[in-house]
Amino acid sequence: MIRSFTLLLLAGAMLTLSACNTVKGLGRDIESVGEAGDKIIH
Repeated sequence: MIRSFTLLLLAGAMLTLSACNTVKGLGRDIESVGEAGDKIIH
């Protein structure tokens, strides 16, 4: 029972960390698109 709970907790933590990394990467992509747009305009 405890082993199952530990595995579930670990899987949830891994999903949470990977989601944070994905959101951070998406933010960087959006920022780079904005910077490229600024370079074209100026």
